[in-house]
Amino acid sequence: MTTEHRALRSQLEGLTTEAFRPELSEIDTLPTLDIARLMNGEDAGVAAAVALRLPEIAAAIDAVSARMAEGGRLVYAGAGTAGRLGVLDASECPPTFDTAPGQVVGVIAGGPEALVTSVEGAEDSAELARRDLDALGVGAVDCVVGVSASGRTPYAVGAVEHARSLGALTVGLSCNAGSALAVAAEHGIEVVVGPELLAGSTRLKAGTAQKLVLNMLSTITMIRLGKTYGNLMVDVRASNEKLRARSRRIVALATGAGEEEIEQALTATHGEVKNAVLVILAGVDGPTAARLLEESGGRLRAALATAAG
Repeated sequence: MTTEHRALRSQLEGLTTEAFRPELSEIDTLPTLDIARLMNGEDAGVAAAVALRLPEIAAAIDAVSARMAEGGRLVYAGAGTAGRLGVLDASECPPTFDTAPGQVVGVIAGGPEALVTSVEGAEDSAELARRDLDALGVGAVDCVVGVSASGRTPYAVGAVEHARSLGALTVGLSCNAGSALAVAAEHGIEVVVGPELLAGSTRLKAGTAQKLVLNMLSTITMIRLGKTYGNLMVDVRASNEKLRARSRRIVALATGAGEEEIEQALTATHGEVKNAVLVILAGVDGPTAARLLEESGGRLRAALATAAG
């Protein structure tokens, strides 16, 4: 065993997410229902662990939304499960919030191939992270979120360190206390969920915790940016029949209008939900609704106030 391997083994042995639990050493002999109950009980504590970190999460969200309001991008960077979760969250922003192409981006160590298969060695390269961020042209207005269950993954730590050197806002999301990732980032979020059911399998509780935090990060940022009206997704992109039906329902919930008025408003605004709501509530035509929203930075409440005032 090389000195490097000994050092890595020592690091892993000291991580909560890698800890071995002797009380579960015969889990493979249990009935399936008992194992399922154990897993369910483990998962039940994840939300509570996230709750302990809400002040740090909120601070990061406020910082991210301020940068994005100035035209910055949100970039997730991670390896393995953490990287896939970042790519997943980024990919769901365009249909949910009609974000512009490239406004929310997920980069994963090893590239797109790593989404479906392991790319050996990619997570160990901080240089690869630097190259990936440079390929995106990350700069001072952007936000980079490094995601790593261990908090030591060189790709995630390298991404945050490089982004910070470029002046970008940085967030480090991990599941171990005292992580290198949190130290490297301006905003460190350490959601400690404890040892996994299977020792070191961080796609379990750690993965669930990361998904919950990323849900908050993107969703609340979009709320802060005016991408919702109350709890309605008025920026939804109606790209299929289900979403077109949802668009009509959102307009109905926001306005209380009847089907015919809703159809007329959506036709006048080329299917834009936010614009259609403004047409109905403010009594303006489609072009006026578009202008009011542009002047208000896409914020429906502000546009309604302008129209009323």
